[in-house]
Amino acid sequence: MNFNSIYVYDVTFLVVFAAFVSYFLYTRRHNLKREGLLFLYKAGWGIKLIDKVGNRYKKTLGILSYLSIITGYILMVAMFYLLGKIVYLYVAFPAIVREIKIPPITPLIPYLPQVFQLDFLPPFYFTYWIVIIAIIAISHEFSHGIFAAYDKIKIKSTGFGFFPFFLPIFLAAFVELDEKNMAKKKIKSQLAILSAGTFANVLTAVLFFGVLWIFFTSAFAPSGIIFDTYPYASIAISSITSVNGIPVNNPNNDAVLGLMNDEGLNKMEAGKDFVTTKKFFEEQKNNGQIIVYYDAPAINAELERIILKINGKETTSIDSIEKEILNHAPGDKITLTLLNKDGESYDKDIVLGENPGENGKAWLGIGFTQQRTSGVLGKIYLALSSFKKQGIYYEPKFDGISVFIYNLLWWLVLISISVALVNMLPVGIFDGGRFFYLTILGLTKNEKKAKSLFSLMTYFILFLVFVLMIFWAVSFF
Repeated sequence: MNFNSIYVYDVTFLVVFAAFVSYFLYTRRHNLKREGLLFLYKAGWGIKLIDKVGNRYKKTLGILSYLSIITGYILMVAMFYLLGKIVYLYVAFPAIVREIKIPPITPLIPYLPQVFQLDFLPPFYFTYWIVIIAIIAISHEFSHGIFAAYDKIKIKSTGFGFFPFFLPIFLAAFVELDEKNMAKKKIKSQLAILSAGTFANVLTAVLFFGVLWIFFTSAFAPSGIIFDTYPYASIAISSITSVNGIPVNNPNNDAVLGLMNDEGLNKMEAGKDFVTTKKFFEEQKNNGQIIVYYDAPAINAELERIILKINGKETTSIDSIEKEILNHAPGDKITLTLLNKDGESYDKDIVLGENPGENGKAWLGIGFTQQRTSGVLGKIYLALSSFKKQGIYYEPKFDGISVFIYNLLWWLVLISISVALVNMLPVGIFDGGRFFYLTILGLTKNEKKAKSLFSLMTYFILFLVFVLMIFWAVSFF
């Protein structure tokens, strides 16, 4: 199954699904109710099951209620930290923001990574979206209902909702509780019910991460290496003696730029041989220091990033390719088997250079960046890829099916975590809003203070969102 056929099937599924939901809603329009910005389709799906679970496993739910509340507080703190990091990123690094392209407040909808060419993310299809929404929304809302049933709070209805200005395919599930009855319960009980949805999202992420791990080890095999950079160094502009073979008498920013070609690599000497592009040189701040790449065979040959074999031998680890290269001398010609973007392999001959740091030793000149572990996003990324060895290319055993299912599971875990985090923001539209209000109420025993602090927190977060949008817009000028 290739990606073109996936798009055909996926778009067909989207059209059929939209037609089915539209027909379903039209024939049952008497069940549709307008509440605020949403249309809600109210039914009674799953209420008996929710009541059965909530009343049958009371001891277990009693213990889980404490875990749910603790998880809620952890997620709220983590989301505050993450929001602060994102604001800092948008304020301090406009170049990175320009690369991200999409606005910071953008719902994840089908084909978003493809449309904005976010190559660091796997493709996101409508099939993924509807499967993931079903799993996440149902588990989230049913968990609210189960903990409500545990505390003898009536469940009035279940169903799904959608915005009238979108196609009725962007659905959200809901469980409607008796709010008056819930407000009479102890704060601890209300906190448990409010955090139950995000607690379920966390459990969903953990469960499907295990599924993702098992699937990956079964459906993929190490078949090559992936390099993602070239060896580089920081040099002083004043140390540059020549550019493209032309001597530089008074090396400064303008003098160096004046000798550069607009396209392709430019060679320069500064004690050692280096290369860079004019665009990369111009993008760097002129503080007297610049980043340049070593003049190595790989960057000059513009190698494809996936190397399957070297001289016919499989490269299933970084060590294997390093050892094979060290068996040669500078000037030796080797044959690399590479994989292009279309998934086709081909052979390419390349002459090895001399390692500038180790005289007499051959080198190809490829590099592997270290994965970042700082911050919430870094830790999430590392967790989601912890079963992959860095720099290794894994070939799918079952053609496109392996990749399709893997990406589905990957998105499911990531979105489960994201929904859990965002939903604990202390803003009125999220569960975290009332969760925060009840926490302050429990600490102060003063309803007026709780409402004031909740209102203040909401405006503060809206201000941060406004700052994000402003700096996103400014980054393009």
